[in-house]
Amino acid sequence: RAKKLRSSNFAAFESENYPKLAESGVVIEYNYAALQKHDPDTKLTIEKEFDNNVALLKPFPGISENMVKSIINIKGLRGIVMETFGSGNTMNHEWFLTLLSKANKKGIILFNVSQCIGGKVLQGRYETSTKLSQLGVLSGSDITTEAAMTKMMFLLGTNLSLDEVKTKLVSPLKGEMS
Repeated sequence: RAKKLRSSNFAAFESENYPKLAESGVVIEYNYAALQKHDPDTKLTIEKEFDNNVALLKPFPGISENMVKSIINIKGLRGIVMETFGSGNTMNHEWFLTLLSKANKKGIILFNVSQCIGGKVLQGRYETSTKLSQLGVLSGSDITTEAAMTKMMFLLGTNLSLDEVKTKLVSPLKGEMS
């Protein structure tokens, strides 16, 4: 839930969408209410099967059709995390929406996260994000880009069906999203 915001500071990480888990000073003060409860019967598992056939698409004013097309046409691509504006909006160009539709029809999962540090994707609040929903783009709510990429690689590395991956992608697995 945290993101590195400063490159040369000991207080480099922030979590805009979740309370601090602990604060380090002379002593470490834990925020026990925000910590996941420990289950002594749960065993640690190490996941090793990740599918890295995932790309990040960060739309920006002036992005070209060829740029987006080149990402969508990456051989073996299975998922795209789209880092969109504000609460999940992007440009409304017909070529852009057509390319997203083609990607969805090819079975490429499209996962919408916000470029903003805090807040979340509210798909359907504005016209452009309504169109994204209609094209099958999944809302990432308040997940960070880094967590979204990792989660998608993890889920695609399992033996789940495409529909099961999509269902799990929009639901919290381990507190990575609300």
